[in-house]
Amino acid sequence: MTSPLTSLRGAWLALAGLSAVFLFEMLDNSILNVALPTIGHDLHASTVALQWVTGAYGVVFGGLMLGFGAVADRFGRRRVMLAGLVLLGLASLATVFVTTAGQLIAVRAVMGVAAAMTTPGSIALAFRLFTDDRLRVRAMTLISTVGLVGLAVGPTAGGFVLAVAPWQFLLLVNVPIAALAFAGIRAGIAADDPADLHHDPIDVAGVVLGTATVVLALVAPTLFVNEGAGSWAPWAATAAAVLGAVLFVARQRSAAHPLLDLSLVARPLVSAGLAFKAATGLAVAGLGYMVTLQLQLAWGWSPALAAVGMLPQVVVLVFAGPFVNRFVDRVGLDRAAWLSSATVVGGLAVYGLFGRFGYAWVALALVLVAAAIRVVGAVAGVNVLRGLPQNRTSIGAALVDTASEVSSGAGLAVTGTILAAIFTGSLAGSDWTARQAAEFGSAVTTAGLVLTAVAAALVGWGILRTRSATPSPAEPVAVGS
Repeated sequence: MTSPLTSLRGAWLALAGLSAVFLFEMLDNSILNVALPTIGHDLHASTVALQWVTGAYGVVFGGLMLGFGAVADRFGRRRVMLAGLVLLGLASLATVFVTTAGQLIAVRAVMGVAAAMTTPGSIALAFRLFTDDRLRVRAMTLISTVGLVGLAVGPTAGGFVLAVAPWQFLLLVNVPIAALAFAGIRAGIAADDPADLHHDPIDVAGVVLGTATVVLALVAPTLFVNEGAGSWAPWAATAAAVLGAVLFVARQRSAAHPLLDLSLVARPLVSAGLAFKAATGLAVAGLGYMVTLQLQLAWGWSPALAAVGMLPQVVVLVFAGPFVNRFVDRVGLDRAAWLSSATVVGGLAVYGLFGRFGYAWVALALVLVAAAIRVVGAVAGVNVLRGLPQNRTSIGAALVDTASEVSSGAGLAVTGTILAAIFTGSLAGSDWTARQAAEFGSAVTTAGLVLTAVAAALVGWGILRTRSATPSPAEPVAVGS
């Protein structure tokens, strides 16, 4: 096994490949959303079909991450990631042959499989490159910055592409990204050392139960938003997800070789990191959904002006990278994790209490949450992997991403359900009555404060778990890149 690197510069090839993987994850849906009307017209797709053009990717991605994390820990993180990148390139090329909405949904589902094979590995492999935690944070910051740039410029870039080329080009862009990632990872990261792999048999029943639970947990929010809280379908999906979770936990406690060793999840650094990621997932999804509706429906802003209104969040996400490194160097990993997570709660509280009174409050909430998730995104994953054995880092990385995906879905479910319960009539109606405007304001306040309370509980739990962890021997020191 090669010796750990002592600077980011020495790992530039590997980091380029890993950054390309995260760029694909962030760019994929953001660049495709702008093309949905064009896709609907071209493929004669229904509203539900268009929803699943993006939804199929997210559900498959979230559902399979734990299973592929277990596979990667046993058969090699680098090997599974390279196979996933090949699958991504082939699925993206298949877009050329798509003629129906069903075929496109199938292609998107295969791309979700590829994402589940590659994304958790980007954290695990970046962690493996270095032994110094400060360099690990710097590497995570660099990788996430590349992805967030893709998230920010995706819609604009997609609009320019659609002006001169068919919508298929928006998915074909994944081919060179996958090729870049494959080349960088293959050349820049050493092959897996068998001694670092997990050798127990795979818990197939656990994989099935875990996948079913996560898929149901991700489908339920969509049903709440589309069918409304008065329909039986979202409640049935939620109940099935809870039952699946109970059966999954029971299986993990009784299996000789569980998919997920619950004693590892109970470790202080692991449980704290997952709690912090869940809190930020709630905030990002819930706040983004509420602000989008508020700007365009309640305040009557055009889509272009609403996009400008989201710029404070975009600017912080894209340009805060260097400040993240300095902040972590100054206060240390553990303190940075809980301080930034507490800021997420503060941002949600600002929006819940004051967001209805003017854009300045909305902008402040966006900035606070964006700055906080920028730090949490870099340090929470590092903390989770610090708390795990070396042969379980892929399943740990998959847990981090799964916590984020599921909590994002929960944030949408909470927000959509509260809106459906309080607001009467159609949200998309062009002329709201004074009563509807008041109902929307009340719904936004209620949803914002409910999310604040849930996020605060998660962060409080994370802080308690962090304080019970064994202190890290390495105090903050400045490390050049």
